[in-house]
Amino acid sequence: MKKTYTTTLLLFLFSVNIMAQKADDIIGKYHLPNNIDVEFFKKDLKYFGKIIKLNNFENGMKTDLNNPNKLKRNDLLIGKVIIENLEFNADEKQWINGSMYGAEKGLIFDFKITKYRDSEIEIVGSKYIFWKTLIWTKI
Repeated sequence: MKKTYTTTLLLFLFSVNIMAQKADDIIGKYHLPNNIDVEFFKKDLKYFGKIIKLNNFENGMKTDLNNPNKLKRNDLLIGKVIIENLEFNADEKQWINGSMYGAEKGLIFDFKITKYRDSEIEIVGSKYIFWKTLIWTKI
């Protein structure tokens, strides 16, 4: 009986935690697998992310060398907004309809956050029929 009570209590607490997930939960700083640190912020009910640290990204790349717009190739990466227009979908508990600029290749990808945990988020980036799922660690 005691084991059933404990299991039920744990399941309830877990489900409350999931249901309590709010749109602003993603606001904060994250470390990406490519050694960039990004900070999410909110503007006009949408979410954006900017580069806050490079951590020897692409062997020391500091400017936007691969930008398709040649006039922007000398722009610094620090402070650059690379994630735009994420919207929180309360029914699915996901942040959707965003885009992300990948400075490594100078490409823009469709972007969404499919899972949020206190210590990490799961993101999906896609371009045409290709997609990739990554885990970003909360700083």
